[in-house]
Amino acid sequence: RRNIKIGSCTGYVTEMMAVLVPAAAAKGFCPDAWVCASDVPTARPSPLMALLNLIRLDVGPVQACVKVGDTVADVEEGLNAGMWSVAVTLSGNEVGLTADELSALGRDERDKRRALAADKLARAGAHYVIDSVADLPSTIEDIDARLARGEAP
Repeated sequence: RRNIKIGSCTGYVTEMMAVLVPAAAAKGFCPDAWVCASDVPTARPSPLMALLNLIRLDVGPVQACVKVGDTVADVEEGLNAGMWSVAVTLSGNEVGLTADELSALGRDERDKRRALAADKLARAGAHYVIDSVADLPSTIEDIDARLARGEAP
């Protein structure tokens, strides 16, 4: 709806993705481009996978692009590429639970795990730390407003 292109970076190699891409598509995940660790000389936290996504997507400038991830290496990749870096806590690797496991936690334990993940990802330099990609649309709106004011990551 907003004409935003989505590229995916993965630590997997191309041969693995040949199997996983159709499975992801069957579950509704169909990014406009994929970049694998085997596509570049150096993977995360190097900026090369993120930057190759921009080339494949034919988008720019880099300062208007957003790297979303759930690890310190993801945050660093976005920063190294000169992009806005958005880190995900509750639905990501730092908390490391399935949706069912997360929902089974008590509020205090969930909040504790969220806070630990958020602190680690913020210390890595994330511009934004959100609970899940469901929070991404409002984050993108905020980034758009910052760009309109002349700010850059």
